Amino acid sequence: MKAIKYKILGLSICLFMISHNSFSQKKKATTAPTSYTIEGTITGLADGTEVKLIPGATHSSELPVAETTLKDGKFTFSGKLNEPRYFYITFGKSKGMIPVMAENAKIKVAAAGTVSTDEGQWIKFKDVVVTGSKSHDYYKKETAFKEELDKDYAAYHVGIDELSKKVGAARKAGNKKALDSIYSTEQWKTFEAAEKAFFTKVEKTTKDVIAKNKATWWGPFFMMTNYSYFTPEQKPMFDQFSEAAKKSYYGQVLDKDLNPKSLIGTSVANFNLKDKDGKAYTAKEIVAGKKYILIDFWASWCGPCRKEIPNLKTAYAEYGQKGFEILSISIDKDEKAWQKALTQENMQWHNLLDDDKVSKSFNVKAIPATYLVDSKGVIIGDNLRGAELEAKLKELLKS
Repeated sequence: MKAIKYKILGLSICLFMISHNSFSQKKKATTAPTSYTIEGTITGLADGTEVKLIPGATHSSELPVAETTLKDGKFTFSGKLNEPRYFYITFGKSKGMIPVMAENAKIKVAAAGTVSTDEGQWIKFKDVVVTGSKSHDYYKKETAFKEELDKDYAAYHVGIDELSKKVGAARKAGNKKALDSIYSTEQWKTFEAAEKAFFTKVEKTTKDVIAKNKATWWGPFFMMTNYSYFTPEQKPMFDQFSEAAKKSYYGQVLDKDLNPKSLIGTSVANFNLKDKDGKAYTAKEIVAGKKYILIDFWASWCGPCRKEIPNLKTAYAEYGQKGFEILSISIDKDEKAWQKALTQENMQWHNLLDDDKVSKSFNVKAIPATYLVDSKGVIIGDNLRGAELEAKLKELLKS
């Protein structure tokens, strides 16, 4: 009897231990990670190369959340996230990057890097593989349509290079007769029709992926990554999102970008930046003794910015002696490229290099971006360029 009793007791203990171990394993398996690690293996780049983890999809110049250097072709980042976030892993002085959708998980990134031999020494990557992040997998799946768009774009540009060069030359020369002649050709009309169809497709596929994800943070995220800037026309797209989507991290970022607060009437902080010779200037020093100052954000690589420089020179020549000043702040990451552009443009006013903080304080989302400031440091106008700037200065400096 005792033997049976002990056998039953022993069996109960075994069953309890099996059940307990099974529960522990199940609990362990279903517990979500509370932090992330990003382990990188990169070939082709020198040890000591800077590696930074920079937030993306914000339309702002962001500071790194982590920095390290390559050692034996490897790097590691770690941290915690409240919800998945999009990052750029940049190499060198932002010479090359790999996008990663991170989440609290063990993520691995592998790629082969190549440093170009040109002046910029840009870094290109191939065979990029990101594993361990379900969010990254979903991101790739939902943006796969862009590969088809790239093929469409290349297809309708086949054989149009020579005609495009002629159009560019005629525009530069202001030759309206030559332009009209080109525009009337069947080849150009066919090209225009294909281009219109292409951008119609771009708009439809973009809106489709946003609408498909309107219930979660993915919706606002895809708006941030598919639009370089926003106009009031995109507000109905934001309105379709669920409350959870709007309150998410990217929902809040999108809301601020889509509905920006005007800086007109606010005072400019007394920032401190350096010129090409390394000399530091404060905003107060530059404004001192001037009636009005135009703060112009630009970059060497920004075509529209450089096209605007002749207009700035005209305004400076006309009103510089009447109390008008210009301060150009470059958001260039490549200081050599900035200095080369300064030599080429020969701008006769203060030119300083941004520290990522000043442009951010002005909420600069796209360049060129200009802010007209009075002698007290108060912003009285924004995005004034060309004829609009000329008219405003004429009004302010009548005497």
